Amino acid sequence: MSTRITIDPITRIEGHLRVDVELDGNTIRSAWVSATMFRGLENILRGRDAREAWTIVQRICGVCTTVHAIASVRAVEDALGLQIPDNAQFIRNLILIHHALRDHAVHFYQLSSLDWIDVRQAAHADPSRAASLAARHSAWTANSAEQMRCARERMARTIASGQMGLFESGYWGHPAMHSTPEQSLVVLAHYMQAFEFQSKASQVVAMLGGKTPHIQNLTVGGVANAIGLDGEAVFGVEQLAAMRTRIDEVGSFIREVYFPDACAIAGAYPEWFDAGRGVDRLVALPELPRDGAGHAFELPGGTLRGFPASRAIAPHTGEGFRRAVTEDTAHAYYKDNSPLSPWQGETQPELTNWDAGGKYSWVKAARYEGEVAEVGPLASVLAGYLQGHALTRKWTDLALARTSELAGRPIGLEHLSSTMGRHLARAIRAAVLSELAIEHWQLLMDNIARGDVATHNPPTFPSSEISGVGLHEAPRGALSHWVVIEKGVIRNYQAVVPSTWNASPRDGRGTPGPYESALAGLHVADPERPLEVLRTLHAFDPCMACACHAFDTKGRKLSAVKVL
Repeated sequence: MSTRITIDPITRIEGHLRVDVELDGNTIRSAWVSATMFRGLENILRGRDAREAWTIVQRICGVCTTVHAIASVRAVEDALGLQIPDNAQFIRNLILIHHALRDHAVHFYQLSSLDWIDVRQAAHADPSRAASLAARHSAWTANSAEQMRCARERMARTIASGQMGLFESGYWGHPAMHSTPEQSLVVLAHYMQAFEFQSKASQVVAMLGGKTPHIQNLTVGGVANAIGLDGEAVFGVEQLAAMRTRIDEVGSFIREVYFPDACAIAGAYPEWFDAGRGVDRLVALPELPRDGAGHAFELPGGTLRGFPASRAIAPHTGEGFRRAVTEDTAHAYYKDNSPLSPWQGETQPELTNWDAGGKYSWVKAARYEGEVAEVGPLASVLAGYLQGHALTRKWTDLALARTSELAGRPIGLEHLSSTMGRHLARAIRAAVLSELAIEHWQLLMDNIARGDVATHNPPTFPSSEISGVGLHEAPRGALSHWVVIEKGVIRNYQAVVPSTWNASPRDGRGTPGPYESALAGLHVADPERPLEVLRTLHAFDPCMACACHAFDTKGRKLSAVKVL
């Protein structure tokens, strides 16, 4: 007998998402994932000066601001064939790295760790045993018994107060949650510590970008940072030296806390390497250019098909990506169902009733060469590993070895295409980026020390129509902004964001998107508390459009939702 479960909204994500699953007994047979808010920012950009697009598209999301700004200026520069100075590239890279490090840490601790630990159990854990457990994984100085005791007592006071706040509606005691009290306490303590280091990562972004969120330093042609060898009014060696302290602190937290915690959770739940596989095609974009020309990248991109059986990978080519990407609106709330290249794409809303066989989402169905594809850290890590990227191999091998030891069973590369594999891949990517942060800081420092202070090359727009695409491997995966420009003015603009790929509805051929595919076949222990659905979706780190907020100045309650 089949039953239908609707979870609306999916919380602890960015934006608005609904999922409907059809159960046959306790097994999910089909899923429909629906983004429930219209963004439409592409329409606002038409008729505007191409040089100001990046300041507007940051508002696509209240968290993923920097990534849209970068993709936008890259799109216009691509259309112009405009090279930027080396300093500008290194400054952009440092911004992107620290945005990603903050994003990955927020996702693991604040947005998904509560799927795996039981905070009520943490209130009864032994602090000394928790400290000993944490010490086996890393030498982090804040893993003392006193730190664990403080975290336990804070949680105990919260429970005793009856005011659980964001912990109120968790699935505590769920049969699928089996971390020990000490494991829960370790992660809960780090959950609290993470706020400080997320702030330090944001400080690096703000030091370079002028502010955060919504950085202010980008230009089409480079950055607006004024570089000098001395003086407080310019950006130079003294500012870089001050920044290095924060870079080191953030990197230490990523490598000594986040990475070990991700391995520990993975080792405690090895069965989740066998769930949530999803689709066979993955796409990753190259990232962190090593010079202003953008011909060589620190991180490789590529497309994978049939992993892990064939391990076939095609290195990324920009021209191939441009030809491959289309968006289908057969099951999305837009007019014109035919697949279109984003350059020809339209954003004409046409809202209908939710219909499993018709239209049911505001997300278009992005396709690569007509096929569904997953993007994100999983794709990025596999692309790097299979192409022999040294840092990716180093951290992947370490993650797999640690997790295998903790799990008591072999966990190999082939297990990463799974719910737990996506979490581990994100931690691997964060560790890689933490090392690259130091390298790119040094590249910028050395370039300035040689007397190179250039940060901007002015653009010149032709009168003819030009088009470009700006690519960025964002924290959640492949991000691309597509622009058509005429006489310096935007004629068409489309953003194909990572969650467009992963949260896509069925296309015109009825093929489910990655979220929907990963949910199919999943066992749900308690349909009244579908924790397994949340675990699988949260592992992708969904980011829909910015959330709409409502409040009442008289303090009246407007609505109540289950937050966990």
